[in-house]
Amino acid sequence: MSWFEAVILGLVQGLTEFLPISSSAHLRLTAAFAGWEDPGAAFTAITQIGTETAVLIYFRKDIARIVSAWFRSLTDKAMRSDHDAKMGWLVIVGSIPIGVLGLTFQESIEGPFRDLRLIATTLIVMGLILGFADWRASGGGGRHRAVVQRKELKDLNTRDGLLFGLAQALALVPGVSRSGATITGGLFLNYSREAAARYSFLLAIPAVLASGLFELKEVPGATHMNWGGTVVATLIAFVVGYAVIAWFMKFITTRSFAPFVIYRVLLGILIFALVAGGALDPEAGDSAH
Repeated sequence: MSWFEAVILGLVQGLTEFLPISSSAHLRLTAAFAGWEDPGAAFTAITQIGTETAVLIYFRKDIARIVSAWFRSLTDKAMRSDHDAKMGWLVIVGSIPIGVLGLTFQESIEGPFRDLRLIATTLIVMGLILGFADWRASGGGGRHRAVVQRKELKDLNTRDGLLFGLAQALALVPGVSRSGATITGGLFLNYSREAAARYSFLLAIPAVLASGLFELKEVPGATHMNWGGTVVATLIAFVVGYAVIAWFMKFITTRSFAPFVIYRVLLGILIFALVAGGALDPEAGDSAH
């Protein structure tokens, strides 16, 4: 991997990690379109440490409250009913599915799941599901449809936390999108856009950091990746990712997810067209092949 590739891939990671369009798919597609070797699952996981650091800083006050309350609840029974203490447990519970499935299907994630035809399919299908969930959450269905009171994070319980976690686990397949899947799950559970997005970001912290640290061992032995380039890409992903979080959290308070849905569907169709026309090899740049 050249320094130029590292810079571009770092920018792509930072721009796409928190938007419901799948950063892993865009890293894979960037390599395929540019004729580069696939950066691989290890590079993706490590650069996500940079974007997840942006989450830690952006939500530092929330995280500090949650961590403090959770630790105090271990010895103080009165604290166990505290909302922040419960959030700490719910993040742990919600992280179990992706941890178990990630280890179980690691070989598929780093191999067959990176086929561009599968990525195109997940971009389109999950995009349409997100669009339906957002339409439903916005009161779609006509004037006679009953208005459902949207839930906030204070309403989160163990059942919903686990369902959020199962939704997040879908992001193990490139093209699904971690934030997209988790937010979609939250919308179907009748949470507000902002609540679903906020919990999505908090829930991703343990999984992404654990995945990145686990994949660190792969860097020295990966011929297509070097420590210097990976560090640069990670730093760029952090800076860009922080700016994207700030923008996205403001955007969803007044706007729908329609632009992201349209983008996902059009990108998926484009990939299928290029593959069908022979202009793009579905395994182009894949380091596993």
